[in-house]
Amino acid sequence: MHLPEPFFVLATQNPIEQEGTYPLPEAQLDRFMLNIVIDYLSEDDEVAVVTKTTSGKGEPVQRLFTGEELLAFQQVVRKVPIAEDVARYAVRLSAASRPGRDGVPDFVNQWVSWGAGTRASQNLVLGAKTRVLLHNRTHVTMEDIRAMALPVFRHRILVNYKAEAEGVTVEKVIGKLLEHVKA
Repeated sequence: MHLPEPFFVLATQNPIEQEGTYPLPEAQLDRFMLNIVIDYLSEDDEVAVVTKTTSGKGEPVQRLFTGEELLAFQQVVRKVPIAEDVARYAVRLSAASRPGRDGVPDFVNQWVSWGAGTRASQNLVLGAKTRVLLHNRTHVTMEDIRAMALPVFRHRILVNYKAEAEGVTVEKVIGKLLEHVKA
């Protein structure tokens, strides 16, 4: 179904109760740019939410910008400069997560059943470019790529049974990738 630009898809995964839902296949998960884990609120924050949402009618949602402005913002992100060596670092991080390839770290071959593809490299760079703008800077650094690794890779790298049996999480694999692949 063709959707007009811009469109936005936001999905949630409930890690506890999955009755009536089905996990997405890897090819569909890969279409999502980021996987962000949101933990429980602190007590003070939860009290503020409960108080605000249970005392009177909520305020109407106000539009901050138009769809056309959002498309313009996306073009600004794409114009943020990135040096070739920084882009290569993003590609090397993704490639290092793919088991069974030359030069892949041993822990990847031991613990990973499926690694991050080209979309991961693209989203590392786009996420890093967005981060640059949010931090009021002018160009992408290696640290921007590293900062985006967890949310970009979390749903793209699949650990195998051996990893699960050893208590190895995908977050641990990503951390080891960041240690192994030098900037």
